[in-house]
Amino acid sequence: MTDELGLPTPGSDIVGDDHRLSAWAATVTGERLEALRTEGLEGRELKDAGDALGHRILMQLLATYRPDDAVLSEEGKDDKARLQSNRVWIIDPLDGTREYSEPPRDDWAIHVALWRDGDLVAGAVAQPGMSTTFSTAEPPVVPKRTSTKPRIAVSRTRPPEFVSSLAQAINAELVPMGSAGAKVISVARDVTDIYVHAGGQYEWDSAAPVVVARAAGLHTSRADGKPLAYNQENVWLPDLLVCRPELADPVSAFVRDYWAQHGQ
Repeated sequence: MTDELGLPTPGSDIVGDDHRLSAWAATVTGERLEALRTEGLEGRELKDAGDALGHRILMQLLATYRPDDAVLSEEGKDDKARLQSNRVWIIDPLDGTREYSEPPRDDWAIHVALWRDGDLVAGAVAQPGMSTTFSTAEPPVVPKRTSTKPRIAVSRTRPPEFVSSLAQAINAELVPMGSAGAKVISVARDVTDIYVHAGGQYEWDSAAPVVVARAAGLHTSRADGKPLAYNQENVWLPDLLVCRPELADPVSAFVRDYWAQHGQ
């Protein structure tokens, strides 16, 4: 069975489970966005089409299967009524738009997260280029660390100004990559060990990756170790740290000292 977008209908076991629904919705959206990549669009035209299609699919799925819940989407108007709701889906229909527009890059993602009663409780990060969805339905098992030196995932274009000093302080190497979701998930995959960001992001950039990382047993916080908060009136999040638990204290301590010396 399909609807006007040609979307499949989930089984009842998916519909009744927030974890499985988020994974299914992210996966379906990713499949459609991967198909769009093959239709001859390029550059800005592909970016815009991908953003619009991803948003349309997720909004329709949530309206169909969670009609009473609020939604905060990168591509939608921020309805402040969400602040009175106890269930809010926080979505990024296409994280890493630049990378998406550069086939065959696979470091882009679809984020679907559920905030309920004060905290993130379920979510998924689909990486269609890898044909994989990471979710709280089946939390990823973090492999044993295979690198002797810590590896820090950083933005290809906007690494934090302190990241080189941090790498020197903890004898780490830098691993540039695309979307925020891809960088967080890289820690769960043992591609990197730390993702630290201080250039500012919005809630939809990190909500789904953070809830999946937590389910996998990774540390998640502000860069200085303070707690993260979602479904806030101001959806801007200044900084983020996701890492293996044993690296949280040295990284956050470095950030606190750096900010104390340089101003933050």
